[in-house]
Amino acid sequence: MKEFKDKVAVITGAASGIGLGMAKRCIQEGMRVVLADVEQAALDRAEKELSAMGGTVLPVLTDVSRLHQVEALAKKTVEAFGACHLLCNNAGVSGMEGSIWENSQTDWEWVVGVNLWGIIHGLRVFIPVMLAQDTECHVVNTASTAGLLPYHPGAAYHVTKHAVVALSEHLYRSLAEKGAKIKASVLCPGFVKTRILSSSRNLPLEYQGNPAAKPMSSGSEE
Repeated sequence: MKEFKDKVAVITGAASGIGLGMAKRCIQEGMRVVLADVEQAALDRAEKELSAMGGTVLPVLTDVSRLHQVEALAKKTVEAFGACHLLCNNAGVSGMEGSIWENSQTDWEWVVGVNLWGIIHGLRVFIPVMLAQDTECHVVNTASTAGLLPYHPGAAYHVTKHAVVALSEHLYRSLAEKGAKIKASVLCPGFVKTRILSSSRNLPLEYQGNPAAKPMSSGSEE
């Protein structure tokens, strides 16, 4: 993409951290921005802040691990703005510390659900929309330096971020082979001042109850 003014950006995990930073830059470029996040209070604050910057924003409460909520996000985006030109699959959680066998089944399901399935859902739902538009579009998937390095203290986080890098490489090649007007990038940030290390605040009720698990206290933040 070379032109951004009046185009539409959809950003997940948009209410704080890197996602909010992306949203601010998109507003500065004159884009209309759909803010997707799982935290209603943070979403309300982000909407207020970005609107004060003069931006046109649409907040949508979204748990990216739930396919039907990502489908609803796309529907609301198209109904409001008629298109999606920039998709930032940015939502992510840190997960729990510990080795593969120390994390419970629900620990794994939560991290894989958000960090990997969240991006898969985003791609499967929004790519067809972009292809049908037949206009220049771009996809940015947020991974981490943990997706490039050989070790990270959180097993599930480490695994999912490597998977996001591989998924993004496959996406880039697949779009190129199709001759699509959509390009793709993977973002691998290192230490960034965000709230990802406290992401267990959003742990769904059905995933709670592993007394041995504790949220990560170190590692890459996004």
